[in-house]
Amino acid sequence: MYLLGYDIGSSSVKASLVEAATGKCVASAFFPEKEAPIQAPQPGWAEQDPDSWWTYLKQATASVLEQSRCQPADIRAIGISYQMHGLVCVDKDGNPLRPAIIWCDSRAVPYGQRAFETLGKDWCLRHLLNSPGNFTAAKLAWVKENEPAVYEDIWKILLPGDYVALRLTGVAATTVSGLSEGIFWNFLKNAPSQRLLGILGIDESLLANIVPTFGEQGRLTRGAAQELGLEPGTPVTYRAGDQPNNALSLNVLNPGEIASTAGTSGVVYGVIGQVAHDPLSRVNPFAHVNHTAENPRLGVLLCINGTGILNAWMHRNVAPDLSYDQMNAMAATVPVGSEGVTILPFGNGAERMLCNRDAGCSILGVNFNRHNRAHLLRAAQEGIVFSFCYGIEIMQEMGLKVNRIHAGRANMFLSPIFREALAGTSGATIELYDTDGAVGAARGAGIGAGIYRDAAEAFSTLERLDVIEPVRQDEYRAAYERWKTYI
Repeated sequence: MYLLGYDIGSSSVKASLVEAATGKCVASAFFPEKEAPIQAPQPGWAEQDPDSWWTYLKQATASVLEQSRCQPADIRAIGISYQMHGLVCVDKDGNPLRPAIIWCDSRAVPYGQRAFETLGKDWCLRHLLNSPGNFTAAKLAWVKENEPAVYEDIWKILLPGDYVALRLTGVAATTVSGLSEGIFWNFLKNAPSQRLLGILGIDESLLANIVPTFGEQGRLTRGAAQELGLEPGTPVTYRAGDQPNNALSLNVLNPGEIASTAGTSGVVYGVIGQVAHDPLSRVNPFAHVNHTAENPRLGVLLCINGTGILNAWMHRNVAPDLSYDQMNAMAATVPVGSEGVTILPFGNGAERMLCNRDAGCSILGVNFNRHNRAHLLRAAQEGIVFSFCYGIEIMQEMGLKVNRIHAGRANMFLSPIFREALAGTSGATIELYDTDGAVGAARGAGIGAGIYRDAAEAFSTLERLDVIEPVRQDEYRAAYERWKTYI
């Protein structure tokens, strides 16, 4: 018995086939092999053809079936993870009316800001938990004003994962988590926000019907099954945006748990157990995959632009003769706190947690007679860690009590210094796992199909690779407090 997970990204579409009993990924594939194209008809725009996702999905499915020699009838459920905040407009036949406006498109900023000012900051943050900003609702407002003929033909608006599910099942549907990431959801009324829709002039009928995040959302149509080489009637039983799904993949479901990634940019995604917002809107709360009105679970999302990109810059410009492992070894020769050298890692654009200030990267406290490149290498990693902890403190103000940080063993989490510094500064235990988004979507499908009794059973086979307990906390906290004086 197998579970099939799809991860619909802006760079590629990945499929993973998971054996339900063991949790083992028996086959995986992604397409295209080079990064998927993103069209930019004008500066600040970013669009993709929704049908290209389907093409890549077919290729990835064919590959995992060939690798595994799995019989299609043995695949019992399908789960979907997808790039968040996109907009797909479809007509009554389910055909896209225009290219998808994806997450990194910035054209809708003025529309979200206008709604924010009209509705008022206090109302938006109390009801929506966010500014309408550049999210899906604002993108739809842009279409309404600038492409009225397209808007008139819209039957439903969908997120990227909703569109893929439509192609699989013929059912146009979305989730509460999805509506919240589009900033359509009123958390105080536990319903789509009629007031926001009214301000934007959007008919509520354009929103798809709501289905549970876990549970039957539709079954594979005969036509889709024929295209994919799968069994007709296979249920789709889970869908979630990539960041909530990444948290699920790492078994982050309860208050006090954090899912983190640290590639070029970094993500801190913490779960809190009450409906809350940041008064300065430095983070984005969304409904997590297990959120209900009776048992709130919010995923508080912080993206830090200047993360691994700083470490890569150090590699290119400070230590081009060293491997990353050699850089880590050199940095480890320097004490905690880098003997007074402090680096602010904000050299990759404006940072949301700094109230959209573009602070730039700063290297402070260097003494030419005392410090060398080993100090810079350590201070860079500590600066990245401290930026994570700064974001975590914002979440703590919202009620997050940090217990554990879950992550994959990849990117910055490969560095022993980074791991130790993050545990020591935050006071949280770090657990590293072997998983990815498509595998997480497959496990989610198993939960939704009832193959697993609950999440505990679904993740009982999740392979934990390492555990890092907090050490030298006084030293790290002292260095962090010094770091904060420069923010």
